[in-house]
Amino acid sequence: KQWYQRRVRGDFKEQKSAANFPGHSGPISAIAFSENGYYLATSADDEVVKLWDLRKLRNFKTISLDDKYTVRGLTFDNSGHYLAVSGPDVRVYQISKQCDLVVTWDSHTQDSTDVRFGPDVSYVASVSNDRTLKFYSAN
Repeated sequence: KQWYQRRVRGDFKEQKSAANFPGHSGPISAIAFSENGYYLATSADDEVVKLWDLRKLRNFKTISLDDKYTVRGLTFDNSGHYLAVSGPDVRVYQISKQCDLVVTWDSHTQDSTDVRFGPDVSYVASVSNDRTLKFYSAN
């Protein structure tokens, strides 16, 4: 985390790019940093979420989504072990070599526009174009 903070602060002052992460084939739609500073998640109109290791500056996992899945929001839990994705539904992935899908909720009547984890991943909250806020138990 300290390396990342030093690198970004220095590059802001110098107005230089700290790193370039190519790989998406469409416009970027969402971005999230893990709390520990190790990971970056990006999504685009190409129906994938890419996970980047900021220590090695490389893509270590690409999560393929459903056809025409538009990601509206991404967020890591505080530990960096889980990633939530909001769009036509709300999904939680466990960050590992496989990046397994843990759970999917589809209770909104329109696209979910953002998602957040509660303390200690005790719940997940999502908001939607249907003007609702939903809480999901992580148990």
